[in-house]
Amino acid sequence: MKLEEGEKLVRYARRVIENHVNGRDTEEMENFDEKRGVFVTLHTYPDKMLRGCIGIPEPVMLLNKAIKEAAISACHDPRFPPLSREETDSVVVEVTVLTPPQLLKCKPEEYMECIEIGKDGLIVERGYYRGLLLPQVPVEYGWNVETFLRHTCMKAGLPVDAWKDEKTRLYKFQGEIFAEEEPKGRVIRVETDG
Repeated sequence: MKLEEGEKLVRYARRVIENHVNGRDTEEMENFDEKRGVFVTLHTYPDKMLRGCIGIPEPVMLLNKAIKEAAISACHDPRFPPLSREETDSVVVEVTVLTPPQLLKCKPEEYMECIEIGKDGLIVERGYYRGLLLPQVPVEYGWNVETFLRHTCMKAGLPVDAWKDEKTRLYKFQGEIFAEEEPKGRVIRVETDG
């Protein structure tokens, strides 16, 4: 995806967020009518603390609809109080457009070679339990592959070593990340080269 397209997505996500916290609807953006997974992440500025992150991991919706839904949902991430009007000028908006998740076919003992930090995001699934971490998360925290696997299991509500069980399904995906450098500022492509 070109930087200009990523910039349009970030600007649109911000507009949706600002309109939503002010009680206004936002028309869906034109174009971007292919089905893609997407996450919208909010970070406080300037300290870059997570303030909300919600998305649609599977390519089940058109991107222009998915980004609107993810942006509104990020305002109501259950881990935090709802985003207030006053906060919109002190958060940066980040959009991650995902590739379709691919089931890992290798055995658990081969995961260390099958997963690349800084490139792959993970989904862990067993029964009703499911957890997802974006590709940028292990880079931000300095995790290796095993720590990444353990935290993805924890996010799913599973034991930290559930990834070693062959009944646990593991998927990987990649993401293109675009983010504001500062609130309402220049949009850049974020590289996560672990």
